[in-house]
Amino acid sequence: MASFERMVKAALPVICLVVGLTVGVGNAAADNNHVTVDARKFVTKVAERTIQSLTAQNISKAERRSRFRKLMLEYFAFKGIAKWVLGRYWRRANARQREEFLRLFEDLMVVIYADRFAKYSGEKLDVGRSEIRGKNDILVHSLINRSVGLKPVAVIWRISHKDENFKIVDLMVEGLSMGLTQQKEFASVIRKNGGKIEGLLSELRKRLAANS
Repeated sequence: MASFERMVKAALPVICLVVGLTVGVGNAAADNNHVTVDARKFVTKVAERTIQSLTAQNISKAERRSRFRKLMLEYFAFKGIAKWVLGRYWRRANARQREEFLRLFEDLMVVIYADRFAKYSGEKLDVGRSEIRGKNDILVHSLINRSVGLKPVAVIWRISHKDENFKIVDLMVEGLSMGLTQQKEFASVIRKNGGKIEGLLSELRKRLAANS
């Protein structure tokens, strides 16, 4: 499935790109609300811890993947993201299909993207302003500053704030929601397989086997 492969290559890698960066704090003097300030600190913490943990050159592939999984599950609202990208089909899935989807989706993200941190080349993430968008919804704006001659990439982190805890629920790169991109692609794969969730599970199994 070419469209599914393009989604896997284009959507979630940005998570690895964004969090695996040198971090700077931009000018956000007008943003003094303690929740939004804490949200910026959270983004900075995610990036700093990721660099420290995953960019070491003396760790094995298995160890890097293990560390990546731990960080992904700690900082991202992974189950909520997985349910959202499956969309209406989550409600249609039975218990076995849901369990397998969560496992395959998690494993695929790990095997595809953890290895990318071995090639970290020192891009810089500048964390800028943040804003409250709803009761538990915060947006943190940032820029990826790349090599000389390449335009910075605008990245917005959508953060959930509940019970004094922060979780990443989506990333918007140049205005494109990664979660929505995945949701559309998953729905397309399912439709092309007669509306059957098993079609998506089969694709996930194939992709996992190809990248293990």
